[in-house]
Amino acid sequence: QVQLVESGGGSVQAGGSLRLSCAASRYTYSAYFMGWFRQAPGKEREGVAALDRDGSTRYADDVKGRFTISKDNDKNILYLQMNSLKPEDTALYFCAAGSSVRLGTSLLNRLNYNYWGQGTQVTVSS
Repeated sequence: QVQLVESGGGSVQAGGSLRLSCAASRYTYSAYFMGWFRQAPGKEREGVAALDRDGSTRYADDVKGRFTISKDNDKNILYLQMNSLKPEDTALYFCAAGSSVRLGTSLLNRLNYNYWGQGTQVTVSS
């Protein structure tokens, strides 16, 4: 069983930055591809960024150039650096791990992920 614990959420003003962290059990990041998702009230959970086992990354169009996904293998921590935050980035952010990608789908598709953290809230005020 993979356990994921997010932290680092908070409240910031537009234009500010936050770094989210996701702590996982050992070897998770070598065995699984990882993703960050978010869910705003009344909206579906959407993929924000993903990191494949070979180190390749994927980003949602609306966060490209602002968000960066990375990992620290020594500390077993996945990060999401979020810069130039906008009010529309306000959501509950989740870390997730997956083992196989459905044919024809993207790493940003939530259906490819088996394990989820509890989420951390990000609130961006204008």
